[in-house]
Formats: sequence, C-alpha cells, structure tokens
Amino acid sequence: MTHRRGRRAVSAGHDRDAEAAGEVTGRIRAVCGPRRTGLGGVTVRTTPLPAQRYARTVGFVSNDALPAGSAALPAGVRGSAAVEFEPLVRNFARIVGGRAGAGGGLTVLRHGEPVVDVWTGYSDLTTPWTRETGSVAFSATKGIASTVIHRLADRGLIDYSAPVAEYWPEFGAAGKSRITVAQLLTHCAGLSSLPRVAGGLDEVLDHELMEHRLAAAAPDRLLGVPAYHALTYGWLLAGLARAVTGTSMRELFRTEVSEPLGIDGLHLGRPTPDSNTAVAALAGSRLAVAGTALGALLLGQAGRFPGPAGAATRALFLPGVHALFDGDEPSILATEMPAGNGVFTAGALASVYGVLADDGMIAGRRYLSAQTMRHIRRVQTHRLDHALFYFPMMWHLGYHTFPIPGASSGFGHIGLAGSFGWAEPRLGLSVGFVHNRFTPQSFVWDQLAAAWVLPLVMRGARAMRDGRRTSQRRAA
Repeated sequence: MTHRRGRRAVSAGHDRDAEAAGEVTGRIRAVCGPRRTGLGGVTVRTTPLPAQRYARTVGFVSNDALPAGSAALPAGVRGSAAVEFEPLVRNFARIVGGRAGAGGGLTVLRHGEPVVDVWTGYSDLTTPWTRETGSVAFSATKGIASTVIHRLADRGLIDYSAPVAEYWPEFGAAGKSRITVAQLLTHCAGLSSLPRVAGGLDEVLDHELMEHRLAAAAPDRLLGVPAYHALTYGWLLAGLARAVTGTSMRELFRTEVSEPLGIDGLHLGRPTPDSNTAVAALAGSRLAVAGTALGALLLGQAGRFPGPAGAATRALFLPGVHALFDGDEPSILATEMPAGNGVFTAGALASVYGVLADDGMIAGRRYLSAQTMRHIRRVQTHRLDHALFYFPMMWHLGYHTFPIPGASSGFGHIGLAGSFGWAEPRLGLSVGFVHNRFTPQSFVWDQLAAAWVLPLVMRGARAMRDGRRTSQRRAA
C-alpha cells in the first residue's frame, strides 16, 4: 500500500505480525558540541544510480497514520522502523539528535529488506539531513576497499596466500617479497608508519605517490604482527588493485561495488556529478588536538615512544593533518584515501554489508562466491593489535570484530568518530551508521556508537524472529 504526502511517496512495507520489543533499561548519555568547521556541504543533485532495494520503503515524515508493525518515531527523526526496533530508534534520537549543525543516519537491513531506515539533524548549520546525505566515514572506508579486493580474488585475479609482489612487482623491494595479500588485509605488513612514507600534507594528497612510496619502503619491526595501518592500508590495497586491474580504487568502488549492487551513496572522496549524494559538513573542532601547535608538538613526540602509543601515533599523525578538513572545498574530498575518505550514506553501507550478511547473495544472485565468503567470515588472527593499544581486533580479511556482548559474532569496520558498517551473518542483519559530529567533548561517546547500536539491533531482530514464531504457532 502506498500513501502520498505532497510529492513524497510513503510506503508501508514492514511486517504486520511482529510484537513490540521490551524497553531498554540502560540510558546512554550524549554530550553535544555546538561548534562547526570545514568540510563544506558539497551537494550534487542530478540523476541517481539505480536505487537499492531499501529505497522501496521510503520514510515516514510524521508519526501519524503509521501502518501496523511500524514504530512511532521520536520528534525530529524521519524515516521508518519496525516496532521491534523502537528502543534503537529512541537511543538514536537521543544521541544523534539535538546537535548544532550535525546529524546522522541509521539503516538496518534484515535479509536485504529494511527494518530501520531513519535520519535526523542537519548536514550543516541550515540544511536538514536526508536519506541521501553522506558523511566522511573515516576508517569505515577500509571495509569497502577490502570488499573490492575480495571481488578481484573471487574472479581469480588475486590469491590471499600469494605474495603481493607476484601481482605488484615493485612491492617486492626492501625485503617485502614474501609479504602476502592476507598480511596486507590483516594489518601485518609492517608498513603502518605514515611519517616513513610521507613528508607533508601535499604528499599525503598524492595517492599514486603514496602507492609508490609504500612499494619502495622497508617494513618495520612489526612485520608479521597486527599493527593497525590507519592510513597506509588504503594505499596498499589501491596499489595492489591498480597492479591487477590498471584501475584506480575510486573507479573500482564504482565498478566493483556500487554498480553491481545497484546503489548510490558510496564514494571515495567527492561524489561524482551523476550522484544524488549530498556531503555533510564536519561539525565540531578541527581535529582539535592535532590542530593546535601544542597538540602537534605532543603528538610528534609521542610518535617517538616505544610500544603501542608510539605505533598508534605514527600510524595516523603527520603535522598539518587537520588541514585536510579546512574550508568549503576541503582537500580530503579531492584525493583517494581508501583508508579514510569514503563518503557514505547509511543505506549504502548497510546494503554492502547486507550482501556479506547473506553469504554473498543479493536478490537471488551471487555477488561473492561461497568460498570467498568462508574466507571473509573467518578470523585470521587473535593476536592483540600493536598499534591500537593491544586491543583484540580479531582481524578478518579486511574487517574486524567488536568484542562486546551481543555483537561479537559479526564483523565490519568502525571509523574514527564512530561511523560504521556491520554484518551479522547468523541473523542476516546488516547495519550502516553515519554522522558528522567531531568534537572533543563527545568523541568517546561517538567512537563507541557500535557499543550501543549493535546490541539493540540484535535485540530487535530477536524480538522480530520470536514474534514471527509465535504468529506461526498461532496460525497452526
């Protein structure tokens, strides 16, 4: 059944027989920040790519006359959600809503169909967030770059156990001839240090130069152990993919992910002119600590420390890195940084991980083979990560787990400030969450977004499953 409100179509596609979920007992407190800086809201509005399946259930823009099985939405939240996910949507409204110049989107798919598709807030100081609003998702970009590599492996162009130099001969320099593709994908290549390959911001913005520098670089003492390659990871995968296909990672995002899945809202850097994606401004400080002279000095010194503090700093910090986000046309959007400058909508992220949650299938056809999916689902290393303060990342091939109750069986990738994409194969669930707040006072809350989103997603999915079982028993 489809209703019309003005020019918007509102469709009622949710389950009618689901029972309401229980209340969440805990409360999550949000700390909002009022300031805003660069990453200007670049908006392009022309003809979109074919819409993903989740777009068939477009949002409810008010809480009146909702169809059975749909939740009433909190004030300021638009979209739709199955009633079992009311606690999730309420917490989303509480934590993401009410931010000056900031907002976000959250999409949950169950076997490729939407059970939550909501958004709230603003993409800048005046523009409301919409379904087509995308935000820089930082390290959540790594999951999409990894998916590109899996597509190439699926066609026999890459073998995970083979040396990278077999495909990218230049990479064999300086003692790297035995480093395998799997070691790249699990952050074990010993190439996490940014200052060892980049002398300044202008070099970081030259992605082909970064690929060449990494090919020539010698691995450090962390070769063979997990040490998060915060920025170099993307250029390493891009160099490998370019060597195999002759194509840039930006183009491969389109040809290997967006087009086969029929989605818009997934871009490496600035969206293309034929996209409907609007880029949200980054609301908050200029990467506050790194943006100050004192902060730069302290971080520069920290990079010399032994142990995980030094490794973490070297993986991410370079003097002037905060300037990537300055201005109305920020330079972060003009380059290819496959470890950190993806511009994604929540729905696009959920769509990609929806395929990974459904054993590589989409609409009855194969996107990734069953064999490739077995490789993807398998944890490759349980060793603690030496560049993430010995946190147990439990790396898959390009993705990680999140060891919290209710979410530990899935995998995905969380980005700086908390945007993430996630797959939960046991229940056929996928999640996409993006937002544009980056402030010191809210950073910890935002970074841990997955810690409250994923358990509530799992709770809602189990309530939906149990409700269906009850209905089936009654019908019998």
